[in-house]
Amino acid sequence: MSDSDGIEFPIWCTPEGEPVSCVEKIKVLNENLAELKELAQEALEDAVLMGCDERQVREVLAAIVAGIVNPYRT
Repeated sequence: MSDSDGIEFPIWCTPEGEPVSCVEKIKVLNENLAELKELAQEALEDAVLMGCDERQVREVLAAIVAGIVNPYRT
């Protein structure tokens, strides 16, 4: 599934591997993903316009995602 901005949304799955079936949950997840992409795009564009190295900005963004903590992990 994708939207008009060219984002390819995944089939969201539960920890057991089953697809999430609630339409409202899927809508929220897809909206969150679209917002993240938009904000990351804006951050990259700003950084490049200010003379930063694109590769470094991408590495920093990737590190932020890699460092996100799941507060619900048991």
